[in-house]
Amino acid sequence: MEAGAAAILFLGFVLGMRHALDADHVVAVSTLISKNKSLLKASLLGTFWGLGHTSTLLLVGLVVLILKLTIPPKVALSMEFAVGIVLVLLGVSVTKEFLMDKIHLHRHTHGREDEDRPHIHIHSHKEAPDHSHHHLKAEHKTFLVGMVHGLAGSAALMLLVLTTVGSLFQGVLYILVFGLGSIMGMTAISTLISIPFTVSAEKFEVFNYRLRLTAGFLSIALGTAIILQIGFREGLIYAI
Repeated sequence: MEAGAAAILFLGFVLGMRHALDADHVVAVSTLISKNKSLLKASLLGTFWGLGHTSTLLLVGLVVLILKLTIPPKVALSMEFAVGIVLVLLGVSVTKEFLMDKIHLHRHTHGREDEDRPHIHIHSHKEAPDHSHHHLKAEHKTFLVGMVHGLAGSAALMLLVLTTVGSLFQGVLYILVFGLGSIMGMTAISTLISIPFTVSAEKFEVFNYRLRLTAGFLSIALGTAIILQIGFREGLIYAI
């Protein structure tokens, strides 16, 4: 492999790791791992996000490279807009547990009042103790969210690939190396982010409660900001 091609691939790997640090990616994964009590599970969710992200980039990349296409600006904006919607939905899915399932703080003692200090616990007062419907597994949900983020970032990446690589093989290899960087980066980030969630899940219920709510509200806030930015300031829906 020529030195220039190797340098481009190395740059792709570094950019992939850096790409995982984008605010919308970090907030989305923070929301997805907020319920986890296992550090390993949280790390795996970061990996699944990266796999979903890379699969979309590779699929779009093959189409673009083979057919020599460019992604229209309107389509690229629509993809970014979809990320905003997903972030809002993720945030709502976290906060609704506290708002709709009647979770509240409860203070009580476990022993005699003169020997035991009051403790604060979180309780759910759902009317139905079980669910009759099925939810997406966390891994599947995270993979799908990664796919949406990959779709949103494909326009800029494809433009970069088309201007730097000289063949279909190099283009696909660049996308795979970029994807590997994003997978490794998001796995590392999700592991770090999950530490306060996993540590507080058992011993610091109130802190965990507030942390999860914060993750949900941040996701809603960032998603709303993206929707407003793309939809109105950049004119996807209506130009201000």
